[in-house]
Amino acid sequence: MTGRAVGTAVLLGALVCTLALALGRDGVPTAGLLWPYALAWVFFGAAAWAVRGLPRRRAMCLVIAGGIAVTGTGLLAPPATSTDSYRYAWDGRVHAAGLSPYDHAPDAAALAPLRDSWLFPREDGCRGPGRYPIPSGDRVPSCTRINRPGVHTIYPPLAEAYFLLVHVLSPEGARHKPLQLGGALLALATSAALLIALSRRAGTRDLAPAYTACYAWCPAVPLELVNNAHVDALGVLLAVIALTVTNRHRIVGGTLLGAATAVKLLPAVTVPGALSGILAAGGKTPARRLLDALAVLGPAALVVVLAYLPYVVASRGSVLGYFFGYLNEEGYDDAGAGDRYALLRLFIPDSWAFPAALLILGLALLHVLRRGDPDRPWRGALEVTGVAFLVFTPGYSWYAVLVVALVALDGRWEWLGVPLASGVAYLGAGADSGTIAYALAALAVSGGLVARGAFRTRSVYTASGTAKGTKLIDSHRPR
Repeated sequence: MTGRAVGTAVLLGALVCTLALALGRDGVPTAGLLWPYALAWVFFGAAAWAVRGLPRRRAMCLVIAGGIAVTGTGLLAPPATSTDSYRYAWDGRVHAAGLSPYDHAPDAAALAPLRDSWLFPREDGCRGPGRYPIPSGDRVPSCTRINRPGVHTIYPPLAEAYFLLVHVLSPEGARHKPLQLGGALLALATSAALLIALSRRAGTRDLAPAYTACYAWCPAVPLELVNNAHVDALGVLLAVIALTVTNRHRIVGGTLLGAATAVKLLPAVTVPGALSGILAAGGKTPARRLLDALAVLGPAALVVVLAYLPYVVASRGSVLGYFFGYLNEEGYDDAGAGDRYALLRLFIPDSWAFPAALLILGLALLHVLRRGDPDRPWRGALEVTGVAFLVFTPGYSWYAVLVVALVALDGRWEWLGVPLASGVAYLGAGADSGTIAYALAALAVSGGLVARGAFRTRSVYTASGTAKGTKLIDSHRPR
């Protein structure tokens, strides 16, 4: 092995060891993971940069082996920073019993026969973090590991189908491990999809391993998709495949984007990317542009509607569950609450933040529709999704794994600051840590935009000068 290959392997080993030490300990406070997690990002960035200079075959071997090792660190302990997977396990159990999770909250008396000592510990099990009290008919304290036990589920239908599948395939008493294994398999499948798509794309074949490493080695993947087992893993996989095929097969791409949205609503923000440049498509009539847009939007909407329809018919409760309550709780409809719109609120009054965020996001969407590259729909998806994170500044880091996958597709490294900022916002102990992190991420994106613009200008100038020089030489040739 060359010195660079050895150095890359050493950095990769340091990354795996750091993640194993951080995620392999049970009961570590969320804030206690911040610095190990930040250190893992340092090793990740160095390793991802080092692998760029390696021969393609050697780089590919490191990316595959490293991806498996990094992903595996998420399996070393129970969920570290989120209790969402307990709701997943409960929803799967409710489904298997022939009931709709949109009809009953976990603390409903009607579902009491489904409770067990794992999800509903009693007595001493109710002490400590990650326990939520529920009504009890006797003197023994009762609680649950499921967060917000008094509200209906928030998850879309295809996520619920995934929870049911994992429940059916899980052996008795397996607890959290099947969901973690499912997340690991989905994360590895996404890495494989990225590597295959990038290897087949003209212009990125040699860089395919390095681009894939942006996702396969990213610390957010083992933490959020494997250890915490967030269902975003399935939505990200579907979105990645959709964006790699939509420029050639709009209907297929639209169908997959609809499926991704029916797993987790967030991937809907990538739909404008699938329509990149559609308002400025040269040589196409307005009617043709409309048909191209409908070829994506129609199947996407149809999949979402068909996924929800059985629950609308069978459920007595709202199939949107706790969605609007969640928006209110997280401060998305009130600029004065929480840390939402943190960057905007540095410059404008709180009451202006929400309309300003919508305006900025709308401008980004319009730019992608008018000036986006239809041959690179993932680029438009990255721009709209990244801008959405910068203006809304969400505090849940698993949302930003979608940005990590889009960076891997497009190769614009500067956007990786956004998922890192999201992680700092979630794990950080200080009230302003998320704001500072998002501000630095915005500066990194701006710097990358300026640098790329300067590079393009210099390249055009150099090419223009070369062309003129060639003409001058040609003009002096004897005829």
